[in-house]
Amino acid sequence: MPPPARPQHRRVEIVHATGLEGARSARGVVIVIDVLRSFTVSAYALAGGARECLLVSTVEEARRLAEGIPEAMICAEENALPIPGIAISNSPTQVAAAHLRGKTLIQRSTAGTPVISAVQTDEGIFAGSLVVATATAQACLLTRPATVSLVASADFPEDHACAMFIEAALRGAHIDLEPLMKPLRESDRYRKVMAGEWPGFPATDIELALAVDPFDFAMPATRHDDHIALRMFRPR
Repeated sequence: MPPPARPQHRRVEIVHATGLEGARSARGVVIVIDVLRSFTVSAYALAGGARECLLVSTVEEARRLAEGIPEAMICAEENALPIPGIAISNSPTQVAAAHLRGKTLIQRSTAGTPVISAVQTDEGIFAGSLVVATATAQACLLTRPATVSLVASADFPEDHACAMFIEAALRGAHIDLEPLMKPLRESDRYRKVMAGEWPGFPATDIELALAVDPFDFAMPATRHDDHIALRMFRPR
């Protein structure tokens, strides 16, 4: 677990936003959050030795990109469901069990990858989730930002909770996540996953995704013509 984020160098304006519209209007350094499950998947892939994670907006883009990268693996879903012919869904459980060392993971998801692709800022972009929350705040502070936009990729309680946790870390504080997770745990979505009723979404994904700070790295995003690349960065 990384140490608490250092207090900000000066007063930082922190803005909260949601979804594609929020991403398009985001200012300053932008952290796009997808806890269940895109950017949790990215973190487990990088922790498992993947060289990088390449994010695209469509399945067709994922397949086309994979054709030009030796040993690339695709991780994709549509409307939170597995895609025929793609072995790995948007599942940290599956990614953690995959042999990714030295390989490239290409990701497509319904919320996280299109939302981060919509960000326009040139001041820095990070992919965020609970498993890298404090390290993401630390890496963000190293840029000495005037403004940080925290964009929940979808209007889900876990993404908003993660945004609030990262805001607290940016301010040198800490919050109790448990009350913020209560709406998730009381939702039909949570019940279906925990009952094993959601294809491609094993119950273990919840446990992996809601772990706070098992990793000490952030995931800065680099924009390319046809994708966004995430690599591991350990703030010091």
